[in-house]
Amino acid sequence: MAGTRQGRDPSAGGAIGTQAESLGAVARAHLGRVVAALTRELGDFDLAEESAQEALLVALESWPRDGTPDRPDAWLVTVARRRAIDRLRRAARGRRKLDELRLEAERAPPGAPDDTLEVVFLCCHPALSREAQVALTLRVVCGLSAAEIARAFLVPETTVAQRILRAKRKIAQAGLPLRRPAPEELPARLREVLTVVYLLFNEGHLATAGTRPERPDLAEDAEWLAGLLAELMPEEPEVLGLLALIRLHRARVPARFGPTGELVLLRNQDRSRWDRDAIERAGVLVARALRMGRPGPYQIEAAIAASHAEAPSWEETRWAEIVLLYDRLLALSDTPVIRLNRAIALRHVQGPRAALGEVDRLARALSGYHLFHAARAELLRELGRQDEARAADERALALAGNVSERRLLERRLANTRETPDRRRGLGSR
Repeated sequence: MAGTRQGRDPSAGGAIGTQAESLGAVARAHLGRVVAALTRELGDFDLAEESAQEALLVALESWPRDGTPDRPDAWLVTVARRRAIDRLRRAARGRRKLDELRLEAERAPPGAPDDTLEVVFLCCHPALSREAQVALTLRVVCGLSAAEIARAFLVPETTVAQRILRAKRKIAQAGLPLRRPAPEELPARLREVLTVVYLLFNEGHLATAGTRPERPDLAEDAEWLAGLLAELMPEEPEVLGLLALIRLHRARVPARFGPTGELVLLRNQDRSRWDRDAIERAGVLVARALRMGRPGPYQIEAAIAASHAEAPSWEETRWAEIVLLYDRLLALSDTPVIRLNRAIALRHVQGPRAALGEVDRLARALSGYHLFHAARAELLRELGRQDEARAADERALALAGNVSERRLLERRLANTRETPDRRRGLGSR
């Protein structure tokens, strides 16, 4: 089902430094794939996670001494499998599973295909709620913390932790089969799988917390998974739409951050640094998906991203077209965040007053979302309501977790006396 990933190994092409921190980063980069492989073999999420974590600790102890193996992922899977066998050996109920696992290990050739996509489909079992499917997959397969998942869903961390726990219990108590889904079962699970890949990319594109503004490893993983999905289901337009959306955003990566790590907004990015070949190829994907006649949210989002990417300059952006695309998107997926993004685009068509009216209607739904307050501050400032704008920026800063966004907000607060034509906002990232 899943092909071998090319160019994924962080150690390829040269020796890795001996510092424990660097080795830890290499090991953690492979952890999601290790958990995926073990979950498929063991049929037990908890045992897979625990065994993989033990293998990570062994790696952090032995790699500085013995050197990094040529295939860190295969090394980690082997050690984790041995730890799982030890655990099963100690449990009488694990005897039958132990025999199965030994046979599986004997059959698996070195460098076997990646199991990640397969296990994503396994986690998206229809017996689980949609929220539980997505949270479980992001935690077990993608390695996101409960806090990171909570920020993606705009819900409390405890809610996410409970969803994951309930999902694991339901799988164990109901004896839900953790097997490879049959081809006819894939479409029913596709929506949740696409959600997982989308949220994974969002966290990689602009991290919700931590000291790094972005997490390229997660963004790369998301593009890779979307590419595997496109190979597996080439006639699914939403798969093509999501792949195009990810590639359009990644084409702008070289221009997104300044020399000191500060966020550079879309309007101020050096478009000559964008990957025009990638933008053109993604545009072809968008057109191919839309021709299938089954429009969906990811296709429309990709069309919006393509409109931005294909504009020769910020001033030449086709804003009226983008507003119409947002109207189509709302007809398919009406969420407060999409309405916020539409209002930001509307400002360039009908002016800041009309846009602010749309934004203010979202106050209750998005009171805890920093970009709501940041966008509102920009509109207020353009209308000359300086004190209200400053208060909104301060609220946005209190809620923002990304280090680069925080720097941008801090700079904007420090420059509240700038002339309107030079002010910067957070409307596009």
